Amino acid sequence: MLKKRNIYIAIFFVSLIGLAVIQYQYLRIGLNLAKLQFNTKLGNVSSDIAKGLETENQLTFLIGNALKEDTSYFTNRIDSVQEASRYFLNDYITEKLVTNGIDTDFTYTLHSKDSSFYLQSPKRFEINDNVESYPIELIGYLPREFEKKVVLELQFKNLNSFFLSKLNGLTLPSILFILGICIAVIWVLRTYYWQRNVITTTNEFINNLTHELKTPVFSIGLATKILEESALNEQKPILGMIRQQVKRLTVHIDKVLELGNLESSNNVLKLEIIDFRPYLFKLCEEFATLVAIEEVQFIYDLQQENFRIKAEVFHLENTINNILDNAKKYSARPIIKLKAYSLNNQFIIEIIDNGKGISEEEKKKIFLKYYRVTDTEVQSVKGYGLGLSYVKKVIEKHKGKVLIESEKGKGSKVSLKIPLYNE
Repeated sequence: MLKKRNIYIAIFFVSLIGLAVIQYQYLRIGLNLAKLQFNTKLGNVSSDIAKGLETENQLTFLIGNALKEDTSYFTNRIDSVQEASRYFLNDYITEKLVTNGIDTDFTYTLHSKDSSFYLQSPKRFEINDNVESYPIELIGYLPREFEKKVVLELQFKNLNSFFLSKLNGLTLPSILFILGICIAVIWVLRTYYWQRNVITTTNEFINNLTHELKTPVFSIGLATKILEESALNEQKPILGMIRQQVKRLTVHIDKVLELGNLESSNNVLKLEIIDFRPYLFKLCEEFATLVAIEEVQFIYDLQQENFRIKAEVFHLENTINNILDNAKKYSARPIIKLKAYSLNNQFIIEIIDNGKGISEEEKKKIFLKYYRVTDTEVQSVKGYGLGLSYVKKVIEKHKGKVLIESEKGKGSKVSLKIPLYNE
């Protein structure tokens, strides 16, 4: 159990790490695509700005005079002219960026190649900011005016954060889905192990209780046997009834213990290679003798060949007896047929009855521990819902299958299929 748990946990963490790596790769691809798209848009912006500043117009004339500190055409002081040119150029660049789908913060510097003329944007980035620069070499009016190369340098801060913001449609759902998967798997594992603990605790309690019950049951049986030796004739039927009920209680206790051991995966089944036909033949003869006085018609047909399987006789016999006993209990005038044969390397036992039958919905639940059919007529038969649960566990331990075909009011057919043993 511990080994399985460690395997499940390892698979979960490996899958989670794999999913995280894949998401990281997708994120890297997305960032590269966003950067490529940004560079393409910025190329369009550069072309638009260079084209807009190529000719003499109000903006280029204002910028040229601000750089030359020439106020002959203005009534304002030079610092006012420079301040106005900064804001007008800033608005012009903003418009071009937004038009091309770039809405991040920026600053700019307009300067000649030898930096003798210089104009900065109204906004400044801090020195330690992660800034990337994109220079645009201007043509036309301004370079001719200064007879020098003029460069407009755009600066952008923390572009990776900007790219990530554009990928929110990819990153945020990925993170949420990974968290959702983690929460769901952890909840499932927690619920599973909690249920396993409850089942283990319950089985331990039942095992301890049934072991404690065996001592008083044995004492009652022994006392009954002693009393029978000196009992009067009219007392013997009562003592016989007590002995019968003690025997019945012992069978129920053993069944609960066996089922608990099977569920806890204890090595209670020691499989041996046997020919099961003689054991099955003897079982059928004994059952036929037992039900002969109860007006039960029992027919059995065993194929004339060896049924060589790997099995434990005691539990396999108990399984068949359980099914035969159910067929007898849940029929008004029972007609029970047992057929055993081999087919396709399988040992098959079919038990057919003319009982009340089981609905499709009930067939899905009858192998559950403690479950009993809800039919009031069926529930009038005493029992604890352990029989078929025990049958399924035993057959599974034999690497076989239990199949039920039944229709309400038309009886049932139970098939046990166990692999034949091949050398």
